[in-house]
Amino acid sequence: MRIVNSMYYNSIYGTNNSKINKELFDVNKQIASGLKIEYAKDDVRIFSETMRLDNEITTLKQIKKSTETGSKMTTQTDTVLSQFNDNMKRMRTLLVQAANGTNDDISLDAIANELKGIEKNLKGLANTSINGQYLFSGSAVNVAPIDSDGIYHGNDLSLNVLLGSNNKQAYNISGSELFLGEEVNRKRRVTSNVKHSNLVDSGKTLDKSSQLRELMGDKDNDDSTINKDYFYLRGTKSDGTAIKKKIVFDDNKKISDLLESIGTAYGNSGNINIVDVTMNSQGEIEVKDKLKGSSKLDFHLVGAVDYSGGDKANVDDIDQLNDGETSYPPKNDLFVNEFSKSGLQPVSGAADKIEGLIYDRTQFTQSGSLLQSNAPQIVKEGNAFASPSTKISEVADLSQTNADTLDGSSLKLTGKDIKGNEYDVDIDFKSTANGGSYFIYNGSKYHIYDMDPNGRKAVDADKMTYQQLLDVVNMVVTKNLPASDSADEYDKAIKKSATEGTTSLTYDGKINFKDLTAPETQASISLYDPNSDDFSSTAQASIMTFNTNNALTVSDPKTDFFKALDEIVNSVEDHKLYPDANSGRVRNVGIENSLSKMDDLLDHVNRIHSKVGAQSNTLSVSLQRTEILETSTISLRSSVIDTDLAESSLRLTQLTTNYQAMLSTVGKVSKLSLVNYL
Repeated sequence: MRIVNSMYYNSIYGTNNSKINKELFDVNKQIASGLKIEYAKDDVRIFSETMRLDNEITTLKQIKKSTETGSKMTTQTDTVLSQFNDNMKRMRTLLVQAANGTNDDISLDAIANELKGIEKNLKGLANTSINGQYLFSGSAVNVAPIDSDGIYHGNDLSLNVLLGSNNKQAYNISGSELFLGEEVNRKRRVTSNVKHSNLVDSGKTLDKSSQLRELMGDKDNDDSTINKDYFYLRGTKSDGTAIKKKIVFDDNKKISDLLESIGTAYGNSGNINIVDVTMNSQGEIEVKDKLKGSSKLDFHLVGAVDYSGGDKANVDDIDQLNDGETSYPPKNDLFVNEFSKSGLQPVSGAADKIEGLIYDRTQFTQSGSLLQSNAPQIVKEGNAFASPSTKISEVADLSQTNADTLDGSSLKLTGKDIKGNEYDVDIDFKSTANGGSYFIYNGSKYHIYDMDPNGRKAVDADKMTYQQLLDVVNMVVTKNLPASDSADEYDKAIKKSATEGTTSLTYDGKINFKDLTAPETQASISLYDPNSDDFSSTAQASIMTFNTNNALTVSDPKTDFFKALDEIVNSVEDHKLYPDANSGRVRNVGIENSLSKMDDLLDHVNRIHSKVGAQSNTLSVSLQRTEILETSTISLRSSVIDTDLAESSLRLTQLTTNYQAMLSTVGKVSKLSLVNYL
């Protein structure tokens, strides 16, 4: 083949010119843009890696932003809880001052006023907000959590930040946890509220070594005369099992014997104590649960003695003791010694003369158009408050019934409706096999229907819910009864009754009726077990209680923050060092017990504060980690996509030199002579 000049030209210039020009263009583009590639087609591998890193950087920025927001909230929460702690410590200091016994009424009033001021400040702190979002409302950040009465209006939901794949962290503390939280390690403690002095020797105080005659009296003051002292005990064990027991002692026995028998009734056996039963310096009996985490423990006691040596104090129907006297020494021979008073009105026909005889046959407390019970409904399995959907069988003590079922049990519902008319209703729990549950009003029987869409029928006893019980109460108290015993008429009566009154469960499991027809209701409600007053040997204890003349709560696993603060302030306002049903607020726990309540509140807030600290630490560590990952990922992205300007500049120089060398070579070839060509 003949080699011609054009072949030299095409070989040296044509091919290399296009290649070098492309390389020069690419390297100049990299220097100008600072990027290795501009389009995916330039390098698919680099483009894919860059997009993956971009997504990761975006995610890290989002995590960083949300973590910063959460961190700010936990920091603010930390600050607010520190202020909570400071205010509560000041309250405790004031309570210690109030409890020293040297203060006059003016000093106690001054302390009470400062305590009220601190409580008001705590309500303000509870409603702290950031950028219009409340710290302690749960996820309901636009709702002020605490109203002027100290009632919580938020929810129990958490606000969370995403710290990574499937990794969330809560950054708030809901008011439900802070103000209504539960301390599972705390043990419930209750106390009677009637003071007792030594009735035989006024110069001595009562203690567990005192004889029962010193507690119950000895009318003839002759210790050789042995009287029988009868004690009627009612209440609830920590597992929800009801107690009803008649305890009998000769009056030369010691108070310690009585306390031991009470403990035995609660389950104490040998060296194993379920409860501690003690008597304080005021002659008041205290019962402390040894099992943690239960709010069910309850206590009621009344004592009776017949100084004539007869049997008047030994009764099967506790109302028969109503013929006795509570003042000492009594004019007749029957003396009744009360241990608990609540200021509650008894049901019609109950022992309305001696308040301490009544346990659960009491009327709901009235306040304007409201009627409310005082005994929370608590689920036996666990310690949660009942809700409208809770089955009554989940709360009731089925050990008092036949074969652990509500079938065959009943409740009494008595009182006056919103028009002032008296009612007396039986609510009977029946299994489906026995026709289902019903209530009887003025001789008419109305079944309580379920909501089964496949066919409405009377509800089975063990499936009946609190909502169905509330519906019955609302129909009776508003006097809107079904026109006939059918599901349709039953539903109509429920709807009609809802226009005149509402019956519901409060946040703490208590029944609440509101009269919608009058600012001051004429209605009254009593709801109780018909066996309540029966102390015969075959009588069963109440399957459940709704409104009780019971012991006062000193300590409980469940926290009700502002309600506890109200009780603390009230104890100082009433100038009560110890519970005393004979003056001021009957249910006042006293300053000494208020100190215990304040210690419980401080422990609770400190635990929540520690949780906030842990949240804050977690968010801080996560924020630092996210910032490091973000920096590392940005650096990695840069190494993948960004141009090394020094390297690119050197490459440009090399390509330029190569290009110039090529042009020089091409120039020499183009200058060949015609002779050389020929």
